[in-house]
Amino acid sequence: MTSEPVNRVRAVFAMVLLAMLVTGCVTKTDSRFAREADRDKAVENYVQLATAYIGQDNIDRARSHLDRALELAPENPGALAAQGLVYQSEGEPELAERAFKDALDSDPDYTRGRVYYGAFLYGQRRFEEARDQFLAASRDTGYPERASVFFNLGLTEERVGDLDGAVTAYRRAVELSRGDARSLLALSRTLVESGEYQAAARHYSRLITLMQRNRNLRHSPESLYTGIRIARQLGDRDQASSLGLQLKNNFPNSVEYQQYRVMTSNGQ
Repeated sequence: MTSEPVNRVRAVFAMVLLAMLVTGCVTKTDSRFAREADRDKAVENYVQLATAYIGQDNIDRARSHLDRALELAPENPGALAAQGLVYQSEGEPELAERAFKDALDSDPDYTRGRVYYGAFLYGQRRFEEARDQFLAASRDTGYPERASVFFNLGLTEERVGDLDGAVTAYRRAVELSRGDARSLLALSRTLVESGEYQAAARHYSRLITLMQRNRNLRHSPESLYTGIRIARQLGDRDQASSLGLQLKNNFPNSVEYQQYRVMTSNGQ
């Protein structure tokens, strides 16, 4: 009779102990996840602050935040890529490239890091390598700044001498940006270079309409000279003269004005 109550007590005690162990494990696991979430959020905040400071050319503050981010997560791709920007701004190309590569080694799908690296390579005049990075970045359909990727791709295609590739990239940039000014101008200019004057005129007309609606947009030497070439080719002498006068008055020292003078002196 005495053994049965004892056995029941032991059984109850075992169940309570098991419940305590399970509860303890759950609490510990939840705490670990919470700590990891807090750490990830802190790293994300540090990287965002650092990137903002880089944009303001406040490199000391940027470095301070990146050091904290990398202490918490040494292989975080965002922190490593931002570190590359810091090194780049400080004139340390080897360190910058190493940081960009580390970021992509940590996460090959980190598109923003790939864009940073492509821009770095472009600045180093390594245009074919830059094109490879922008091509890879352009395949990320979820990247929010995809129009800029295609614009940068167009620039690199021009640099490597692939005018058709540049036109294709700029067309995509125009489509994705729904016709922003710089993409429209780049597409118009490369279409002129390709001899596609009618298509160039259509996109240039969109650019002019955009400029008329937005007073913050102003003609540049490039936009004026592109318009002049289109107008002259299509026989619109009045438009060509008007744009030529603006180019002379506003940008007399520009390369485009010198090209315009050569064009008119040769009777082209």
